[in-house]
Amino acid sequence: MPTLEASLQPKDPMPNDRRPIRVLFVCMGNICRSPAAEMVFRKLVSDAGLQEAIEIDSAGTIGYHTGKGPDPRMAETLRARGYPISGRSRQVSPQDLRDFDLILAADAENIRDLHRLDRTMEHREKIQLLVDYGIECRASYLPDPYYGGQQGFEKVADLVEDACTGLLETLRRRL
Repeated sequence: MPTLEASLQPKDPMPNDRRPIRVLFVCMGNICRSPAAEMVFRKLVSDAGLQEAIEIDSAGTIGYHTGKGPDPRMAETLRARGYPISGRSRQVSPQDLRDFDLILAADAENIRDLHRLDRTMEHREKIQLLVDYGIECRASYLPDPYYGGQQGFEKVADLVEDACTGLLETLRRRL
């Protein structure tokens, strides 16, 4: 599991009750994997009553889908599992690297793209793979279901639910 303590240490220490932990999920287009993680994690955080302690967003490494909602197949997969569907695609920015405490990427290509965006190399510790927080599901990355069938969306949803559950457990220890 990633070293979360180092990545969550603010430059100017503030009491936990005054500064929410900010989590950004990132994939390539911000219409399948990262919005799925955002919606799943948002519900988990809400169910735990931690909305004031954890802020959540998602973004893509490319801007092709900017302004579009989640892929309808991903939305239907999550809706069937009881998740509210929301959000619009946006592209990740250098400001995001400064603003977020933890940036969780879907795969190694996303990590490389985020590292290229981090020209000062100041934010490397907070850029991690989402699947590294998995509890039961073991995967080296979150596969892109965009060009596959429904089973790809189900697999992504399974991996996201597991990793987001592990992430919440990790963050609760910090709160």
